[in-house]
Amino acid sequence: MVYVLLDGVGDLPHPDLKGKTPLEAAVTPNLDKLTKNGVMGEVISVGKGIAPESDIAVFNMLGYKFQHEDYVGRGVIEAIGVGIDFKDGDLALRGNFATLNDDEVIIDRRAGRSIEREDALEIAKEVEQNARFSVPNTSVVVAPTIGHRVTVRIRCEGQSLSSSITNTDPAYSRVSGMGIAKAVTDFMKIEKCLPLNDSSEANLTAKLVNEFTEQSLSIMKRSEVNLRRKENHKKLLNSILLRDAGNRYPVVKPINDLHSMNFSCIVDMPVELGISEVLKMKAFNAGGLTDYEEKARVAAKAMETQNAIYVHLKGPDEFGHDGDAIGKMKNIEEIDRRFFGNLLNNIDTKKVSVIVSADHSTPCINKGHSDDPVPILVSGDLIKKDETIRYTETESKKGKIGLLEGSQVVKTCLEIIKSKM
Repeated sequence: MVYVLLDGVGDLPHPDLKGKTPLEAAVTPNLDKLTKNGVMGEVISVGKGIAPESDIAVFNMLGYKFQHEDYVGRGVIEAIGVGIDFKDGDLALRGNFATLNDDEVIIDRRAGRSIEREDALEIAKEVEQNARFSVPNTSVVVAPTIGHRVTVRIRCEGQSLSSSITNTDPAYSRVSGMGIAKAVTDFMKIEKCLPLNDSSEANLTAKLVNEFTEQSLSIMKRSEVNLRRKENHKKLLNSILLRDAGNRYPVVKPINDLHSMNFSCIVDMPVELGISEVLKMKAFNAGGLTDYEEKARVAAKAMETQNAIYVHLKGPDEFGHDGDAIGKMKNIEEIDRRFFGNLLNNIDTKKVSVIVSADHSTPCINKGHSDDPVPILVSGDLIKKDETIRYTETESKKGKIGLLEGSQVVKTCLEIIKSKM
């Protein structure tokens, strides 16, 4: 099977699309063809009332259901994904380069999103080399990844740091180990990191995170990078928002053992690469984020040696965060044409089933993740069809599969494929 997650593709009706969702407004002949050849349903990826971050959502959609306290945090997963030296007792955090105004109000949580790699690397190096901590033998690694994203690792030699701290990023709260999206407002400031218990480790960790934030604000304010960006009328990289703390390496059952399958993947983002590493899932190189034809070609070719490949396509989520419903619709059309069109031209649907879903919804009117159900489709020539004809939120409610939890998806899809129901 080819298992495709369209990041954040789920949405709500939008006035720019005459009351339709981007999926409903998009022209998607290839997804329509797959839908008419399969069965649909809905998925709540993590839990009712939870607007999840992508990391925990993807783990669930691959069959792993963590209790909150069992999850190590996105910071650790991204640190693993980008190859940072990380060991138990270190602190890893996911970060965003962001833009503040003169009153320290966050005017862009992603600093314009499209950040030149050279600028990100230069300013990260400045912060890493010049940050000073009050506790001896404390060091920091600041590793830019893709666009506005950055991973931060703090190490305090001889002392174990705690994950029981709050985020400084005001757009996300932390429920035990899991990040939860909050409503995005027009007036947000960096929040102080607080310990979540009275332990000396949590108090020390919160202190070090606040020192890092204060130091980085000062260093970035006087950086040559921002002088150049200001002259060129670009958004400044003058803060780093931190969230999703973790302090231990995850220990989980490898995905091939969990599902008795030969699973592989095509992924691009640091968090996805970290998940593939943690789950011992072979990752294929398939070009850049939007090399959809290459991803389709590699996925089809993988079916010669693998019996399952997971493909994560990032595009729709970013348009959702930007509130761009028309852009999201056009991106869905592009994925339909360039990825699904080429995939269907290169697989035999008598032998290969295609599963399409999402890790979560990212409604454009919210500009953030939500707890709305996402559509799921299982398609193949040997599957008994239902009456659905388009891959949309509305059609998914009519599907024969019904409503699933994310952790049930792979198991349920395998049962459908094997039973030819």
